[in-house]
Amino acid sequence: MDIRIGVTDTPRELNLVLSADADRDEIKNSISAAIAGASDTLWLIDDKGREVAVPASRIAYVELSAAGETNPIGFG
Repeated sequence: MDIRIGVTDTPRELNLVLSADADRDEIKNSISAAIAGASDTLWLIDDKGREVAVPASRIAYVELSAAGETNPIGFG
C-alpha cells in the first residue's frame, strides 16, 4: 500500500510504501486519530521496517492507494 502525506509548510510530500500485509483499516484509524487530535504523532512502518513519525498537527492531507492496487513493473 502506498501512502502520500502532505505536511504543512513543506513543499515536498512524504511517500511511503507499506508492506503488502498492512491492515488498511488499522492504518486509516491511526491516521484519523492523529488528525482528530487523539494522538500527537502519527507513526507508520514502511515495507523495509523503518519507522516514520509525522507530527499530527502538521498533517495537511493523506492519500492512500486504492484497495488491492498493485504497482506494475515493466510494460505488462
